[in-house]
Parts: sequence; C-alpha cells; structure tokens
Amino acid sequence: MRAVIQDRYGSADDVEVADLPAPVPADGEVLVRVRAVSLNGSDRENLTGSPAYARLGGLRRPRHPVPGSDVAGTVEAVGRSVTEYAPGDDVFGELAGYRGGLAEYVTTSPRLLARKPPALPFAEAAAIPQAGGIALRATRGLRPDDQVLVNGAGGAGGAFVIGLARHLGARVTAVDRADKSGHLLRAGADDTIAFERCDWADQRDRYDRVVDLVAHRSPYRVHRALRPGGSYLMVGGRTRVLLGTAVAGPVLRRLTGKRVGVLMVPQSRADLEEVTALVTAGAVGPVIDEVYPLEEAPTALARLAAGDSLGKLVVTVP
Repeated sequence: MRAVIQDRYGSADDVEVADLPAPVPADGEVLVRVRAVSLNGSDRENLTGSPAYARLGGLRRPRHPVPGSDVAGTVEAVGRSVTEYAPGDDVFGELAGYRGGLAEYVTTSPRLLARKPPALPFAEAAAIPQAGGIALRATRGLRPDDQVLVNGAGGAGGAFVIGLARHLGARVTAVDRADKSGHLLRAGADDTIAFERCDWADQRDRYDRVVDLVAHRSPYRVHRALRPGGSYLMVGGRTRVLLGTAVAGPVLRRLTGKRVGVLMVPQSRADLEEVTALVTAGAVGPVIDEVYPLEEAPTALARLAAGDSLGKLVVTVP
C-alpha cells in the first residue's frame, strides 16, 4: 500500500510517501480502506516530537512510522471476533495512538469508530473526530451570552470551538495572527485579537471561559482574564505549562474561585456521535481549508507545521 512514512522526528522534509506492506487485522480489529484523513495539532506535535509528551509514541523515533489519526473510510475486512461492523460499512473515527491514518489501509479497534452518516462526505467526516471532541468538551456548560475566548482559533480545531460556542449562545473572541482575522469572523467569531498586537492575558475579569489550544502562559497570568467563577481550559501547549497548570489549578480555585486546568479529551465514540449529530443537523460543521491527495501529504504537513492553515487540512486517498 502507499503510505506516508516518518522514521524520525523533525519537519515535513523528514517524511515521504512510499510503499509499505498492507496491514492484516487481528481478531478484534477491523481493516479500513482509508478514503480521507484530516490533520490536527497532534499531528504537528507528532511530526516534531515536541512538546515532550508527543514522544510517548517513541522516545527517539516514532514507533509507528505512519502519521495521521482522524480517518474516514470503508471497512475492508474484520477480525474473527468483530461483530458490529462488516465489509462495506462506511466508518470514521480517531485512531488509538494518534498514528497510522495517512495510508491506503489501517487496522484499528472498532470501539473508537462510528458509522458515517450516508449524506456526510468522507472528507467532512474525517475532519470531525479530534476537533469535534475537543470542541464538545470545551463548550459544555456554556450559557447564552457567556464571554468566551479561544486562543489559537485559526488552526485545525478552533473553528469547531467557535461554532459550538456560538450555537450555545455565547459571544466569542478568537485569537490568532492578524492575517487570519477574516477567517475567524467567517467562522463565527464576534471579535478577534491579533496576538502580535495585543496579549489577551493582560485583560482583566473579562471572560467566562478561555479555551487555550496553544498554551504557553503561566496559570498565574491567565486566571486574571477570567470573571469570578470563570474557567480556563488548556487543550494543547508546552509541557512545562501543562504541568504547571495541573499543579496550580487546585490552588487557584481555592484562592480565587476560578477554575484553571487541563481539559481531558478521551477518545470516545459517544462524543463523536454526539458532535456528528450536531453537524448533520446543521448546527455546526468543520471548516476545511484545502484538500490534498495522498502523494502531496508532505506539503499538507508542512503547512500544518507552519501554522498557515485556515481551518482543517484534509488528505484524500484515491
């Protein structure tokens, strides 16, 4: 099969499209003929091996040579103990270990897959799992007119957070580069902040919730932007900030009444089905910047690493 191969941490220059043996499903696995793969922040981290937690899948080099986690495709074969799917079923989901998707075939456990709605194109289905799961958990409990800030909103998952927050009636401020402001407004943001010109963390007592997709500020700074009773949710960012946020969160809550913590987003079929129901109902949807064929996947990874995308980058497998 054709596949993207990454045998070292580094940049998009360190990946190539080449031939690998097609995988064979174990007893409890399904073999999926991949039709589309979307790229996420986790793919950028797995490409570079940074932050440090990105190397859980291999300290010196990736144990699994194929990157890519969010896939949509058709079941080609099933293991002997699999009963819920059969060859020909269209499915989508997020792969365990966040790797293996950028290939013509992948084997995976069926528990993280969901049936693809017939009217949902493969490219859009592949753009939902990770970004949709993050957005679903990051916006739970929002109330109409809550003030929400989304930091790093112009990347792979920000538009989903903006869309769900707006669907729940919140007012959204989106933070990213100045040249992405038009994209953020089209995605539904009420206001934008260009991080080159203004540091949102300098604002005091303004937001009911901050969703930080690219955290690099101390928890002792970010909590000041929250209103009393507000919450700061770190989704991705530097390892030292993650550890500091996890440690400082309980202390800050006791001292200020504000919740500062790391948002845990387990891979969940139930979450995937819940957010997909919102997509098919027209309440929210993935924002796809560009679609690349598999042979041009290194170009898509380079754009992802550079932070140039306006929403999702999707790779299709002909």
